Amino acid sequence: MGKISILALVLLLSAFCLQAQDAPPAGNPSDHPTSAHASTVQGCLQGSNGSFTVTNKSGSTYEIQGDTSTLAKHLGHEVQITGTTSTPADKGEPSGRTGSATEQQIIHLQDVKHVSKSCKI
Repeated sequence: MGKISILALVLLLSAFCLQAQDAPPAGNPSDHPTSAHASTVQGCLQGSNGSFTVTNKSGSTYEIQGDTSTLAKHLGHEVQITGTTSTPADKGEPSGRTGSATEQQIIHLQDVKHVSKSCKI
């Protein structure tokens, strides 16, 4: 009878440990950026011919790279763009400018959220 009691106790403890583990986050995977360095930029979406930028309220402009096929419907609107950011210098690309303060940053699109049909920025 002692072996059965020990086995039951081990099974009970195992079940308790499994319950205590964190479950993966629920929802759409795009709601959870995959990079530890993901940023969110909120601003006015501008662009044409598949080339888009977002300008935030401090005047910083980000070139949006990646799958931009869903952005055209948000032109002239305020949006939140989530993705990893970099500068042309980070990628070894010539910027044609001197001084990092004036370089246009790049955001690699992971997610877009519509904020408003007008730009308040």
